[in-house]
Amino acid sequence: MGESVIRPGERVDDLQRDGLKIIQDPERFCFGIDAVLLSDFARAKEGDKVLDLGTGTGIIPILMSAKTRAGHYTALEIQSESVEIARRSVSLNSLEDKIEIVEGDIKEAPDILPKSYYNVVTSNPPYMIDMHGLKNEADCKSIARHEVLCNLEDVVNAAAKALVPGGCFYMIHRPFRLSEILVMLTKYKLEPKRIRFIHPYVDKEPSMVLIESKRGARSGVVIEKPLIIYERPGQYTEECVRIYGATGP
Repeated sequence: MGESVIRPGERVDDLQRDGLKIIQDPERFCFGIDAVLLSDFARAKEGDKVLDLGTGTGIIPILMSAKTRAGHYTALEIQSESVEIARRSVSLNSLEDKIEIVEGDIKEAPDILPKSYYNVVTSNPPYMIDMHGLKNEADCKSIARHEVLCNLEDVVNAAAKALVPGGCFYMIHRPFRLSEILVMLTKYKLEPKRIRFIHPYVDKEPSMVLIESKRGARSGVVIEKPLIIYERPGQYTEECVRIYGATGP
């Protein structure tokens, strides 16, 4: 790894998968457990074309490149600084032939990306609609967490237009918005097929929810068993360790 790949203030994190690494800047935004869980929940068959909407520094396509046999990944990101870091991470892992990082706005995705082309779309979108406490709307952390530059409908619309008929959209979000999410998915002919709630502990209410929907499918959804993150404080469940890799989070 050349010294020029890493800039001042950045770090390289080991992803515990096939020797993969990712460049992160703690002053900007580091990926969280939600991205890791989504990369495990999403399914892609051999040769599939995958699109990640709002990829940040490219964590989801990089992880999925080790977990699936998909043919190619396109990753869309609006923030130039994140795009630049993502491209360097792709290069660091010698994945240039498999992952393309595209700079662009999710709201404009139907115009800048091919329609009815991708077999799989993934997204870990901004969760929060409340602007309370938001210090700077242009701040990269605010953009990642709050619906500043795009909202839920923008993401769902982009996914629906990008997918081939029968293609699948995978998203992670917050349970308090689940009814809104399901209404929005069905509005754009993305039928919910699998839902899995994520709980910090077995006796706590869910903090996140994973959703698979399929373009043009018939109705019928499966609620999968809950995913529990911690056995006890400081100790991850066996399933969470498996998702992260052999050495755990």
